[in-house]
Amino acid sequence: MSEKKSIRVIISGGGTGGHIFPAIAIAQTLQQMDPQIEVLFVGAEGKMEMTKVPAAGYSIIGLPIVGLQRRLTLKNLLVPIRIVQSLWKARRVIKNFRPDIAIGVGGYASGPLLRMAGWMGIPTLIQEQNSYPGITNKILARKAERICVAYDGLEQYFPADKIVLTGNPVRPLVVNTSSKRVAGLAHFELQENRKTVLIIGGSLGARTINTSVEKSLAAWDAAQIQIVWQTGKAYYEQAKKAAATYTHVRVFDFIAEMDLAYGAADLIVSRAGAMSISELCIVGKPSILIPSPNVAEDHQTKNAMALVRHDAALLVTDQMAGAELNSALLQLAADEELCNRLATNCSKLAKTNAAASIAETILAIVRG
Repeated sequence: MSEKKSIRVIISGGGTGGHIFPAIAIAQTLQQMDPQIEVLFVGAEGKMEMTKVPAAGYSIIGLPIVGLQRRLTLKNLLVPIRIVQSLWKARRVIKNFRPDIAIGVGGYASGPLLRMAGWMGIPTLIQEQNSYPGITNKILARKAERICVAYDGLEQYFPADKIVLTGNPVRPLVVNTSSKRVAGLAHFELQENRKTVLIIGGSLGARTINTSVEKSLAAWDAAQIQIVWQTGKAYYEQAKKAAATYTHVRVFDFIAEMDLAYGAADLIVSRAGAMSISELCIVGKPSILIPSPNVAEDHQTKNAMALVRHDAALLVTDQMAGAELNSALLQLAADEELCNRLATNCSKLAKTNAAASIAETILAIVRG
């Protein structure tokens, strides 16, 4: 009897933690369902997936793809060349690995890899994380077998018969954080009798949030608020200097123990990336969202509005954060009724089994 052939899966994308962590969650879930599944990641050279994916125990190959700069620059002249180079390298990767399916999770590398997979007759699946898809996924959707989405209403962008509403996979460690308050306070050396605010600007940091927090430290300290502040690497030294005189501020460039940070938090201030939104819904804490304006199609504002419309979060624009974040947070911290309402409504939007739903969809395609 011939030995059963193992399933081979390529997962492509990256650029930020919001793309990388879901990709890893999908890979882990697939291998829990079938330990014989082989997974290869394809990312963009020089991006954070090239270190985060190997740290999770997976092999990754980088493509020389780069993104188009939003401002006029000579670097944009290299983009067509890099696209062609990436397509040819993607072709070699596919020929050598011989995948049964290719998965795109967003980010530079997913475009060339899924485009080439489609041309070579390999089934593809897109995991669209945002409430408003970018142009790359709209193009890739034409050949995709299935499109796993996190929000209702995407039939206006994708073929309705291809859409599967799954939610976004989140890091397993952020599930069930409600039982980790005591451990979280102890880990960050925080006090039980103070309101705890978690500030997260995404894995790469957020300048507007950081400068707005720095301006607000004195007022928040006077209001008996303590801070866990993830700054990103670029702003870390400045933030550490600004917080040096405050006993109740903890500053980190990156927080690995996000389950303890979420567990300790009473309130959260965050960007509105798709994965941040998904994690906030599962954590179920009142939040103030400050969408980044520096993203394609302003999709973070659209993500944030998906919560705001359900009375599940507050919105402060990036432009107004410097003037409004301080007072918005102080008012929210003092309003227990509003905090409870936002937390309850946010929890209602949570989808906790997204990785399993996506993995099942992938296996259904491969197995026919």
